[in-house]
Amino acid sequence: MSTLIRHVLLIAGLLGAVVFLFTSAGPAIPLGQWDLVDIASEGGTALLAALWCLLVLTSRPDGVVTRLLAGGLACIMLGSWADCLDEVFDVEKAAMWDNVLESLLPLGMLILTVGMVYWRREQATLSDHMRKRERLFRNHRPFDRITQLADAAYLRAQLHIESKRCKVDGGGGSLVLFDIDAFHRINREHGQPEGDRVLQAVAHMLLLNLRNDDLLCRYAGDRFAVLMPGLAEPDARAAAEHLCRMVSSMRHHGPTGRVDITLRHGCAPARGAPDALLAALCRQMDRRMDAV
Repeated sequence: MSTLIRHVLLIAGLLGAVVFLFTSAGPAIPLGQWDLVDIASEGGTALLAALWCLLVLTSRPDGVVTRLLAGGLACIMLGSWADCLDEVFDVEKAAMWDNVLESLLPLGMLILTVGMVYWRREQATLSDHMRKRERLFRNHRPFDRITQLADAAYLRAQLHIESKRCKVDGGGGSLVLFDIDAFHRINREHGQPEGDRVLQAVAHMLLLNLRNDDLLCRYAGDRFAVLMPGLAEPDARAAAEHLCRMVSSMRHHGPTGRVDITLRHGCAPARGAPDALLAALCRQMDRRMDAV
């Protein structure tokens, strides 16, 4: 059963359940006594809220924002539907369940408002991500087909520039390598297309949490490199640990369920010959992998 059909059936079931409650609670009001304006306005509100709820559920990924928006619209739908049916069925005004249903309308407005606040934060985060990616595209030509990041050759060129800068001003930046734990297992169990999606997800999360001056590259395979200009090694290690936590907190879902993603990292001052620096960091990463 498709997601769309499942959600349509769920919404129709909720509306049908409310109709059943009213038909079993009291007789129908004679047609001549119906307030057609109220029925049209309240019933129309309920149907539009149902349509909006369906659009939200089928056009957004599952998450807190989606659940708040859909939940708020569902409450508005049910509250308006109950108001509409009050014009059609003669139900005692003291009926507790009827009052509860009608109170869903203001509750839905509150939940929808909270969802919109979170949605605004989500959009601000996405806008920040797009600005960083635009800067990356503008300042650093992308080479990698999968992640759209610069490759190892560009990284070596920037390391050479950073090393020369260190000699001139006496400061220094740091280089961090990240490696996805058990990436071969992800490819084997979920397929290479899913492995590519994991690479893209990790690249997006890293990019989203970097400083504007940091450079993110795909070094090789499942290994990413971040050049952090002006950041001493202890601070770079702390930043790397934060990035690892952010990646591990992702809820990445593959075709067969959730895919847990964790990173290990190595860090060193961005000084000396780029090839020697990268080789030393790769050996450091390989030792950590062998120790696991």
